[in-house]
Amino acid sequence: MRLILLGPPGAGKGTQAQRLIDRHGIPQLSTGDMLREAVARQTDIGRRAQAIMDAGQLVPDEVVIGIVADRIAENDAKGGFILDGFPRTVPQAEALDDLLSRKGLKIDAVLEFQVDEDALVSRIEKRAAETLAAGKPVRKDDTPDVFRRRLQEFRQLTAAVVPYYRQRGLSHAIDGMAPIDDVTRQIESALAIDVRV
Repeated sequence: MRLILLGPPGAGKGTQAQRLIDRHGIPQLSTGDMLREAVARQTDIGRRAQAIMDAGQLVPDEVVIGIVADRIAENDAKGGFILDGFPRTVPQAEALDDLLSRKGLKIDAVLEFQVDEDALVSRIEKRAAETLAAGKPVRKDDTPDVFRRRLQEFRQLTAAVVPYYRQRGLSHAIDGMAPIDDVTRQIESALAIDVRV
């Protein structure tokens, strides 16, 4: 099973990805993690990515695709995987389709987490206030201003990927505002898997 999780930050993708990992034994592939690993292992593509990042530039699509290609060729991903944070743009989605097609593979489903962005911002503000009240530092990503910027970036870039997959009949809308177990049931229903939570 090869899945893509799409949705804004804070939509619950990480929580549900962990449940999918536990249930189906397939790895979650985060582009950030893959990039860091390729750099740490000093693979050819990792060294190229490091040079680009050291120059203060964004890693281009062809490098990201190369890192994804290397990662999905590893043994633990042969039975399937969950992509989170990729593809972020339509050109990346097209490149992913091309990459998988050359390997005789395809994406089985795209889970589109739909959320109320105002409620997400409130949730982040509450979490930041609780963290501060507990005397702990607030994560940079948990400040409302940074979170709003990440939401805006999602709308500008990644939101265009949703229609791309809808047109291919792969996208399944998931109510990300529902209770966690209900979201899990929606996902399993979308994947047509009989599972008990």
